[in-house]
Amino acid sequence: MYKIMLADDEGIVIDSLRFIIEKEFGNECEIATAKTGRSVIELAESFRPDIAVMDIQMPGINGIEAMREIRKTNSSIIFIVMSAYDKFDYAQEAIKLGVLDYVTKPMNREKMVALLHMAMDQVSDERRKRSENLIIKEKLETVVPILESGLIYNLLFKEYFEEDIESYKSLLDIKSDYAFMMVIVCGDEQEGSHMTNAAGSSVRMLRNYRDIRDILKDTFECAVGTVMSNKIAVLVSHGNIKMDYNDRASLIERCREIVHIIRRKFGIRLRIGIGGVSSIIAMSESYNQAIKALLFTTGSVAHADDLPIGCDYTDDYPVETEERLFEEIRRGNREGAVREADRFFEWMKDSDINNIRLKIIEFVLFAEKLAYENGGMTYRFESRQDYLPEVLATDMAEKLREWFLHKIGDACANIENKRAERTMSVVDMAKDYIRGNYSRNISLEDVSRAVDISPYYFSRLFKEETGENFIEYLTGIRMEHARELLLNPGYSMKEICSMVGYQDPNYFSRSFKKNVGVTPTEYRDNGPAAASSFGDGGEKGETEF
Repeated sequence: MYKIMLADDEGIVIDSLRFIIEKEFGNECEIATAKTGRSVIELAESFRPDIAVMDIQMPGINGIEAMREIRKTNSSIIFIVMSAYDKFDYAQEAIKLGVLDYVTKPMNREKMVALLHMAMDQVSDERRKRSENLIIKEKLETVVPILESGLIYNLLFKEYFEEDIESYKSLLDIKSDYAFMMVIVCGDEQEGSHMTNAAGSSVRMLRNYRDIRDILKDTFECAVGTVMSNKIAVLVSHGNIKMDYNDRASLIERCREIVHIIRRKFGIRLRIGIGGVSSIIAMSESYNQAIKALLFTTGSVAHADDLPIGCDYTDDYPVETEERLFEEIRRGNREGAVREADRFFEWMKDSDINNIRLKIIEFVLFAEKLAYENGGMTYRFESRQDYLPEVLATDMAEKLREWFLHKIGDACANIENKRAERTMSVVDMAKDYIRGNYSRNISLEDVSRAVDISPYYFSRLFKEETGENFIEYLTGIRMEHARELLLNPGYSMKEICSMVGYQDPNYFSRSFKKNVGVTPTEYRDNGPAAASSFGDGGEKGETEF
């Protein structure tokens, strides 16, 4: 159904147009008419037409002015303009208003029908686009909360690569590099700084989660996490690394209002803690500040910057460089860590030499602490006894820079090397186990249990290091030993089958042919020359065993 509005001060013109439309389009169209400029504006507001056929010259407000007013409240309407005068200035104004066409009277029936068909096609296209956009929006309403929760989870638990965070930011249209965390904590009652009945209140929070999320999204430019225990973590974008007094005061008032709204609408008692602003990769620290802020006070809203929590820095201190430095160390990224360490040293190189000495020792010790925690290293109390003498032995800033970058690089290398050593140790242990037990009916779970790693992680690790999955490697070992045994006439085919871990001789024969290229009998009769090379007879590996 298309809504068509006809506007002309001549009744005969309106009647003619109505006749043409009803004859050509039948019940597809709903028609309304007006004869003055004011009445057509009023009609457009109530009737909401898809298409308007407008005369330029009408009593009172002319057609051009009427179209200009109608366009303010109905941006998608399609205008077809009629006039008894072929005036250039009228045509120009009509074009500016985005009319479909400018028709001079007396109108041509075929042209009018063609224009109406064209206008209806445009209306249909717009409706289809709106429908598709609504479908997309509906799907996004499902996907976006999942993405937002994924971003927050990764930031809080530091389970991400840098490209992951950039991908989340792009998908969620987060343009700022800075943000802060809020934590919403609910409970039945408040006792001191704690909320009671975390489990029960979390159920109520979960039941009203969608509405609570909508309230937060309407108030802040934010990403909202899922309900975890009786808490919801919220990441709020911020324009820069600092939040001034006015912004902080306004933020606290908005949070207080949210507390009142949620309690009034859903009967849920809650408190909101707010952490400090920092780069997005440091959101776990901001979240911890938000939690501490609630523990330091009994108010419904607490901001970490109002309390003796965390650490303030002088305006010129390179906080972001420090954050990036330790993030690169945690990841074991030597190149990135050395780059950020060099930037930090460049900032402090002209300071007092003792301040530089203290800072580089502080950073190196913390970097090595991260190396112990993230690289599976063994801590040795006396391993750093030379550090202080080495640093005190020079007064040259560049020598201290060299020592500093070297130690930071070593910390990253230790993380990377220990991870690699552990990986290789696990794979070597697995290979030894397989070679010692290939004659039994062993499984992936058996091997992963032997090296004390979950089957999923072991499977991925083994494939990454060897280029083969577990079954392919096991089959290769079995085929290697089967070839050796087949050259010994003292063993029967059935014995060889059992000795290399197969229970079914037929299955063994098929697997041997698939991996070696000939049957066991052909290999025994003709020797190694029967097969062009190990594993060339077919697709390497035994994927179904």
